[in-house]
Amino acid sequence: MIRIPDVMKLSLRQRYFRFVAKAQAVLYLNIWFPQVPMAIAVGLLGVLAILNALPHLTQLFPELAALAPATSLTQAPLLSALGTVPEAVAGFVLLLMAFGLLFRSRFSWAITLVLAAAMLAILLHHYGFVWSGVIIFNAVILVTLLLFQRHFARSSVAAGTLFAAISILLLMSYAVLGSYVLGAGFSPPINNLVSALYFAVVTMSTVGYGDIVPKSGDARLFVISIIILGITVFATSISAVVVPLVNGRMQRLLMGEKKRGHRNHYLIIGDNSLAQNTYRALRARHLPVLVLVPVTPEHVWMAKEDLMVGDATDVDVLRKAGAEYALGVLALRVIDSENAFIILAAKELAVPGKTVAAVQNSKNLERLRHIGADLIISPEVLGGELLALTLSGEDLAGDTIISKLFTAKAEGVEA
Repeated sequence: MIRIPDVMKLSLRQRYFRFVAKAQAVLYLNIWFPQVPMAIAVGLLGVLAILNALPHLTQLFPELAALAPATSLTQAPLLSALGTVPEAVAGFVLLLMAFGLLFRSRFSWAITLVLAAAMLAILLHHYGFVWSGVIIFNAVILVTLLLFQRHFARSSVAAGTLFAAISILLLMSYAVLGSYVLGAGFSPPINNLVSALYFAVVTMSTVGYGDIVPKSGDARLFVISIIILGITVFATSISAVVVPLVNGRMQRLLMGEKKRGHRNHYLIIGDNSLAQNTYRALRARHLPVLVLVPVTPEHVWMAKEDLMVGDATDVDVLRKAGAEYALGVLALRVIDSENAFIILAAKELAVPGKTVAAVQNSKNLERLRHIGADLIISPEVLGGELLALTLSGEDLAGDTIISKLFTAKAEGVEA
């Protein structure tokens, strides 16, 4: 068994991040996690809330039909079934928010967080501090939303449209129900839901035919609230749809497409055979890699999303390449001085991962040792050592090859 020198062993934290990065590549987690399981869980919570309130909601419509319109709110009897209406409404909205979570919508995440907390409060109020399966499931969703909040940061047209639809639906429900409950305060009186719906639409659309006029004080205050809320909701809904669309287009126009930040990856710097073979070997092991080159190669040998063009000796460029979060920075250029400057820039950023420098001229080994690279590899020196071992008849065991590969660093440590 080949033993890896201690200098190249990753810490427990780095091994964890490497495992996570490899799992993301193998399972394509970046495509579906965590938004898909979160959307399924939130949708299931919404269904459970609706099913839990459904038996009580069946009592709502008979009582609503028997309710006589009142002149003021103090004369309107309360519906006994209204205690479960918030739970049913929350369940319905959670189903809509589950759709928004699929798009990593920040708006859907915020609304879901509030509703999950409200649902948990409602359940605890109804059943006390008895930890049933539904309560535990609700609590787990609430905690998971907080843990994965950075994954839901998109302000999209889909989220804005969802916000607009929910706002208009809630406003319409408020206007229709309020118009019916205060129906006796209008002239002529509103005695059915169809008339209430008609008055709500006419009022919110600012048409105002004048065939139904509020007479009582409560009815007039209610109409004022509909007008103010209508203007606010429609203006906010339009901005929620238009603003993300305009911002997205302006950002692409002025700043170009924003690329995903690289984390827990291997940063390869160079455009030569050693860099190409290293890239292919790492990708074959499903490890994330970013290749940083000074100019775009004539023949692109890496995936488009794994290519970045820039001066690797510049600290700002290394920072943009995610060197501060890389598991390894590999300076594999053909010019030794450039590799030395790259390692120095990486040390300035306090790169947590391992640093590797390639050396073409054996005379530069000693100079590069003082820079502090974790590994100095010289293909020419290594090839010469292996050739000498073969010609002299020595054993080419795995440990011997590894020791020769890490000789540069080992000698540097002893010095």
